[in-house]
Amino acid sequence: MNAPAASNAASATTRRKRALGLGVPGTLGLLVVVAWLLVALVAPWWVSASAQDIGVLPVFAPAQAGHWLGADYLGRDMLARVLLGARYTVAVALVAALAASAIGTCLAMLAAVSGGWLDAVLSRGMDTLISIPSKLFALIMVAAFGASVPLLVLTAAVIYVPGAYRIARALAVNVAALDYVVVARTRGESRWYLMRHEVLPNIIAPVTVDLGLRFVYVVLLLASLSFLGLGVQPPAADWGTLVRENLGALWEGGLAVVAPALAIASLTMAVNLVVDALPGRDARKAVH
Repeated sequence: MNAPAASNAASATTRRKRALGLGVPGTLGLLVVVAWLLVALVAPWWVSASAQDIGVLPVFAPAQAGHWLGADYLGRDMLARVLLGARYTVAVALVAALAASAIGTCLAMLAAVSGGWLDAVLSRGMDTLISIPSKLFALIMVAAFGASVPLLVLTAAVIYVPGAYRIARALAVNVAALDYVVVARTRGESRWYLMRHEVLPNIIAPVTVDLGLRFVYVVLLLASLSFLGLGVQPPAADWGTLVRENLGALWEGGLAVVAPALAIASLTMAVNLVVDALPGRDARKAVH
């Protein structure tokens, strides 16, 4: 390919990416994420209460008209179970990821603009917390206090605060050393002003990318806890619980296992596609 043709092809690619905002993969991923968010919001009103009644269908009934994913081990409509499970998987993971990212970022900016002993104490505290295996910490919390949705949110947030802190601090320290921040500090601006007006606007893009990755981590953590029976408890169920409940009849009722597993996979892959298309991805990679 000659130089003019290559230049034209590159320009066309750039125009297509700009037109779509995130590019084709990122846009497709965003559509899937938005679709699951909508399902999580409207499923409790959209799915009738009778759809989850025991014995509506034969146990592990195959897919059929009106019941597109068949039935589970108690004869409940599997499509209704997957749709209602989205509110726990998506909502709990989103709240926990937002909490972890917000707390970690605020502490990181405070450490970066303060320096000295406060930076040292916060950093060593986060290093101590991050050294604890995430699943072991979650198992201890659930075993000690019992499984509940608020506890799952709190546990997941605490687990992923240190990771969010480390990413945000590495970015914030570089920004805090720039001339315009030094000038703002010299004229007597407060720490809050420096954090909000000088540091945060310059790290928000990579922090947003990191938020997307934290969300994926939390989804997988909650699914693994539910698979072990320590996550969302019956009669409620998230996607990990649905896999665990029906796993014993994988050959007989495979669709009841595959459907929630594919839901988890589609959500995590879609978020990763969006994250890969965000502008702050390269800055986050540079931190590592």
